[in-house]
Amino acid sequence: FFLYLRARARGRAASMAKKEDPKKAAPKKAGSGGGGKAKKKKWSKGKVKEKLANLVLFDKPTYDKMLVDVPKLKLITPSIISEKLKVNGSLARKAVKELVSQNLIRPILTHKHQHIYTRATNT
Repeated sequence: FFLYLRARARGRAASMAKKEDPKKAAPKKAGSGGGGKAKKKKWSKGKVKEKLANLVLFDKPTYDKMLVDVPKLKLITPSIISEKLKVNGSLARKAVKELVSQNLIRPILTHKHQHIYTRATNT
């Protein structure tokens, strides 16, 4: 068994050695072989995510919009409510509890980390 593995490893090494990189095969320019110091790579600043300015408390128009629009959605989760109404996550969770207590939406799946609801139908 070990001989088999060794033979496979040799086969891979041989096949890897056959491949040639076109970049390495290109001829070097004459006189450019100086061993000068290369420029140091600058670190990129990175992408900065824009800070969300979500509401922390419901105002009257947002609350009314929540009562009208959210029960019409097929899939309702706190994250969807948070995105659509521009409210923070904890307020979206309270909104879901409010809608369930008013029987406007019904739970499909209540997991420890994710709660999924749908609109209440006459069933």
